Amino acid sequence: MEKSEGRFEQKALCFYYIEIDNYRYRRIMSETNNYIELAGMEFFSYHGHFDEEQIVGNRFVVDLRVNADFSRACVSDDLFDTVDYQELYAIVAEEMAIPSKLLESVAKRIIERLKKRYPQVTGATLSISKLNPSLGGQVGAAKIVLSY
Repeated sequence: MEKSEGRFEQKALCFYYIEIDNYRYRRIMSETNNYIELAGMEFFSYHGHFDEEQIVGNRFVVDLRVNADFSRACVSDDLFDTVDYQELYAIVAEEMAIPSKLLESVAKRIIERLKKRYPQVTGATLSISKLNPSLGGQVGAAKIVLSY
């Protein structure tokens, strides 16, 4: 139990079960293992240092992993008690639509909006890959990864 403003609140817990040698064990789900992941979000955007990149555009793939405590949502079954992945996608899409010279700038904007919208998020990892970057040779993607 946690004390909050002069009263005690019982924290909702999520459980999972494992079975070993025909014995079933109940375990409490750790907050650090809880995450929502949006993988393979594809965008056509105008990011790049060179003028050509900002005119022609390129394809990008974004992956986002967000850590948070979902114990309340496990019990309530209410979207209000979790991180809405539709809103996560909307944040990423809106920021990817703003041309930038550096992917690092785009990633920072996404992370800052995420922190502001979801203060319950305890950490996140975001990667942005520019597909087939023109580097003078065959390269599948150039990727930046930003975590907090």
